[in-house]
Amino acid sequence: MYLITGLGNPGRSYSNNRHNVGYMLVDLMAAEAGRKFKRRGSHSLTCSVERAGEEVILAKPQTYMNLSGRAVQELLEHYPVDVPQLLIVYDELALPLGTLRIRPSGSSSGQKGMRSIIEALGTQDVPRLRIGILQGEPPDDYSAFVLDDFRKGERKVIEETLDCAIKAIDTLVSDGIEQAMSIYN
Repeated sequence: MYLITGLGNPGRSYSNNRHNVGYMLVDLMAAEAGRKFKRRGSHSLTCSVERAGEEVILAKPQTYMNLSGRAVQELLEHYPVDVPQLLIVYDELALPLGTLRIRPSGSSSGQKGMRSIIEALGTQDVPRLRIGILQGEPPDDYSAFVLDDFRKGERKVIEETLDCAIKAIDTLVSDGIEQAMSIYN
């Protein structure tokens, strides 16, 4: 069993924000499987799908990005998943739009949702899939940038990137994180 947790902010007003690319990915995976998210505990929405012959729990923390650790900790207490079978998916300003980076561990690099998860779990050894959201020069106001919606031209790139990210997750589930990294990084 794997637990794929897409980070984002709950609510319709955030649904197309750059910061919600993690939600977008798990929403797409659920839609492909014809599944709907349901409340799991007080901090997340979840659903179960099958990927590469394995059960995969998809999760969307409902705590807002900066408090994602609380939700992830609750999910790990409920599901029989160890941290190596957890994958956190989130936006990355340090990567060009459409770039994927899979890593088995590392610092938060300033991403507040990932920082919250690292603090809650007490380890940096948390597998993650970062999705690049920056096109062009870095913005003056990072907070405003990540909370803006993708522009029309960016949307097509993100849709293609999400399709590629799903293939990367399937490879991770079937062949392990090292193989997924060698193909998709």
